[in-house]
Amino acid sequence: METSLDKSALSAAPPAAVRPQRTIYSVLGAISFTHMLNDMIQSLILAIYPMLKDNFSLSFGQIGLITLVYQITASLLQPLIGSYTDRHPKPYSLPVGMGFTLSGLLLMSVAPNFGVLLMAAALVGCGSSVFHPESSRVARMASGGKHGLAQSLFQVGGNVGSSLGPLLAALIVIPHGQGSIAWFSVAALVAIAVLTQIGRWYKQHPATKRTRGAQAGHPTLSRNKVLVAVGVLVLLVFSKYFYLASINSYFTFYLIDRFHLPIQAAQIHLFVFLAAVAAGTMIGGPIGDRIGRKYVIWVSILGVTPFTLLLPYANLFWTGVLTVVIGIVLASAFSAILVYAQELIPGKVGTIAGLFFGLAFGLGGVGAAVLGQLADATSITYVYKVCSFLPLIGVLTVFLPNLERGKVKA
Repeated sequence: METSLDKSALSAAPPAAVRPQRTIYSVLGAISFTHMLNDMIQSLILAIYPMLKDNFSLSFGQIGLITLVYQITASLLQPLIGSYTDRHPKPYSLPVGMGFTLSGLLLMSVAPNFGVLLMAAALVGCGSSVFHPESSRVARMASGGKHGLAQSLFQVGGNVGSSLGPLLAALIVIPHGQGSIAWFSVAALVAIAVLTQIGRWYKQHPATKRTRGAQAGHPTLSRNKVLVAVGVLVLLVFSKYFYLASINSYFTFYLIDRFHLPIQAAQIHLFVFLAAVAAGTMIGGPIGDRIGRKYVIWVSILGVTPFTLLLPYANLFWTGVLTVVIGIVLASAFSAILVYAQELIPGKVGTIAGLFFGLAFGLGGVGAAVLGQLADATSITYVYKVCSFLPLIGVLTVFLPNLERGKVKA
């Protein structure tokens, strides 16, 4: 497995180095690949909700509760793990975290009842709580200063994996049943092997020996300005992930209910949306490096509003078109938000990554649970009409301070 990483990437950098002098694409490729495997497993679970609903006679509220348990487990632990590893780096925590995901996957394949399904979801959430803040740190360490590009490369792996989950569910799990979920343990084992090699590189990196790395190059803001900016970013993440929860957890049900599609056809539509999300993720980071992250945040959150407002009234063809546009535009936000937050609070890479990945998971989980209850009380179509207004929160971007020097000011 060592040949999959550049040998120069596995050797220690000079002790005096503050950050990598070049972008180490072999490490970025490896961490993006494991992100793909990790998120493929997670989205596979989301994609088999219709099967679980039939097998266990679940309500929409119970479907939302599965997502809530998984995502809340991840969201509560991620900031704590990120903060701890900022002070005490743990290079080999990545394969250990993937071990939790593997355990949850195997448990879900044999779960006899709803309670065990919740336990399996919690284990997968624990795996994510370790993986995301630490792998985001690895991406930044290997970035060579191209932080937006590195985060986009890292994120696009996860988005590709997320798009593959529904497709693999349609081709493998739905035809062969719940037990076939265990076949995907092979992906988790491959990820553990690659993450072990990444942990070796991580251990040799000089940043691992620093408990608090100062990050120069940005003006120091007052505490109040930082708090306001973080509050705005939290609200932007809320709008993005509450809306994404309506797609990830309920889009297949929406298509089945409104257009009478079979389960497999609806999952193909979900795959297309998630593929668009992967494409959008790759766009946001590099553009943010060039013109400033605030512009990217403006366009990706507020700019998607006309399309979300049209979606509940579109026919099947235009629903497909609109969801592709929504996926591309909305997905460009997260890399920009994450790197902006890391630059806003220098030296807290793991804490910030854990906080915002945790928020993404937690808000997505709360959104799934709330929207599931709303769907039970009203209808799936009504849920999409309500959610279509969420991107209007993007107007709050006006309150974010400008951090970039030598770039276009927003």
